[in-house]
Amino acid sequence: MRLDDLRETGNVEDRRGIGGGHVALGGGGLLAVLIISYFLGVDPTQFLNGADTGTPAQQQTNGAPRADDAAYAFSRKIVGSAEDVWTPILRAKGVSFSPATLTVYDNATPTGCGTGTTSAGPFYCPEDNHIYLDLSFFNELSDRFGAPGQFAQAYVIAHEYGHHIQTLMGTMNDTDRSTGSEGGSVRIELQADCYAGVWANHANAQFSILQNGDVEGGLKAANAVGDDTLQKQAQGVAVPDSFTHGTSAQRMRWFKRGLDSGDMDQCDTLSARTL
Repeated sequence: MRLDDLRETGNVEDRRGIGGGHVALGGGGLLAVLIISYFLGVDPTQFLNGADTGTPAQQQTNGAPRADDAAYAFSRKIVGSAEDVWTPILRAKGVSFSPATLTVYDNATPTGCGTGTTSAGPFYCPEDNHIYLDLSFFNELSDRFGAPGQFAQAYVIAHEYGHHIQTLMGTMNDTDRSTGSEGGSVRIELQADCYAGVWANHANAQFSILQNGDVEGGLKAANAVGDDTLQKQAQGVAVPDSFTHGTSAQRMRWFKRGLDSGDMDQCDTLSARTL
């Protein structure tokens, strides 16, 4: 993946090296927790532990080099490119763009949606418009899920940024229009996958980011985090009624749809008859 022309976002909060805490849930916090991306299909109650007791985390200040500094700089570049890609796309639709904040942390951290934990994987909280990421997830993505490489990591971040775009578009909680047997949360997640593809299409057109094997790496990541794949690995069988993010085939299909078209209008999973 070519990163030379990508700028690092300034919309970032570095909480690495700071102990986790707890925060109170807002009025819509519980509903938000139930639909936000918890990439590994973890029980959402993990986000709800210890509400009402915390104080805001402070920015880390010791400045000592860390082994994950390169991953931190990389993540800032992906978010910076997302800002550059989505600003004109939303402007053309008459929607005002405001950036999400990338928050990196270790182990646990307070969020507007409850306590975020490493075991939940990367996630977006619509209550505070932050993308929360423990950078150690990138090692898990490679070692546990067999999806190495920077573009697989970029796909993960772009998916979460897709949830921020849904928030700006007013569709993050809009599951009333969904059709078919699939749950609304699955449709929300698949749309975020499609938006990740839209980002990749435009980022490549603007900054020439894609190199040989990158698309395959993104598809491998989408395949690795499908509900059916994760459930078969964990319990030997897939249970479709419990899917929250979509099957591997669905996730790959919608990511590829966004990547091939570069058109967010092609990502209407909420009203699609089939996924």
